[in-house]
Amino acid sequence: MPLFDGIYLDHNATTPLKPAARAAMLDVLDFPGNASAIHKAGRTARKILEDARATVVEVLDLGVRDVVVFTSGATEANNLALRGAGMERLIVSAIEHPAVLHTAERSGLAVDILPVLSSGVVDLDALEKMLIGNTRQTLISIMLVNNETGVIQPIDQVVALARLYGALVHTDAVQAIGRIPLALQKLGVDFLSLSGHKIGGPQGVGALIIANCAVIAPQLTGGNQEKNLRAGTENLAGIAGLAAALRHLDQGLMEKLGLWRDRIERELSAIAPIHIFGANTARVANTTMFALPGASSETQLIALDLAGICVSNGSACSSGTVKPSHVLQAMGANALIAQASLRVSLGWNTTEEDITRFIAAWTKMFERVKDRCPK
Repeated sequence: MPLFDGIYLDHNATTPLKPAARAAMLDVLDFPGNASAIHKAGRTARKILEDARATVVEVLDLGVRDVVVFTSGATEANNLALRGAGMERLIVSAIEHPAVLHTAERSGLAVDILPVLSSGVVDLDALEKMLIGNTRQTLISIMLVNNETGVIQPIDQVVALARLYGALVHTDAVQAIGRIPLALQKLGVDFLSLSGHKIGGPQGVGALIIANCAVIAPQLTGGNQEKNLRAGTENLAGIAGLAAALRHLDQGLMEKLGLWRDRIERELSAIAPIHIFGANTARVANTTMFALPGASSETQLIALDLAGICVSNGSACSSGTVKPSHVLQAMGANALIAQASLRVSLGWNTTEEDITRFIAAWTKMFERVKDRCPK
């Protein structure tokens, strides 16, 4: 009997494992080799590891001087970039994932928080003001796609400003891979973090891409794995699953999910006074975040959960309690709206029936609470 048989619309928190990734992992789980060993089993393990690395290189269009370091996930990759780059100053946006914001806060470095506009896009004018006259070695960290609103950030313009003022750029691309075209050489960043479980791979594996052999200091020390940049025996099964998920990205998926996302926003807007975040700016097609003033996030989440539907009110890494999103607060949302927000994120196994049932369940919830909602 499956552990979960409801409707799952929380793919930005984690995406179910793709069959190809599961198959690749099962093949490796039955294999005893350690990629650091020199015997035949070790050499076979090494080939699995390096084939996976080659997949990352191919799918993300890496150059010959770019390095792939496998990690336990994007959180570790973000830590490696922010702590290991040897900077004196960090500039991070106000809408970053906690893996970046909290790492910056605890880095011991000078940290500046870059504001965003009401659209959810970073304020490029504010960034330039932060960089003018800068004399400290600086790393700018801005996510490529926001995990809550789906808003796409203008990383190309961030990189242009960074080059003008001698700064480096890191981007957390966890929510971008498979959702927008992504090629490292075109993007131009110095460091890029990715995660397996956001693209149909397993949890507990990710990678940091280091462009142009940029210098970075390891944060986990011990053995000489991952070119001496990340000690510890590699998670071979997880890495194989990550590579399989990358190889099986569906380039046409977002067009279909975009139609369904638009249907949700259109039909809910027709019956309720919802506020859609980032509606008038570029967003990835699988994500909508909206608020129903007068109905708390908790009320909406509980009603949908009782109907067998999984959604969220923001980052899963900030959960445990239902609290206002720091992303929405950074966008200038007032407390009434921020405390009434819901995120719906679609993925590779979403069906149109899932969308229909979500709309019906949410509508039923709205009928019960509409008298509390402002007209």
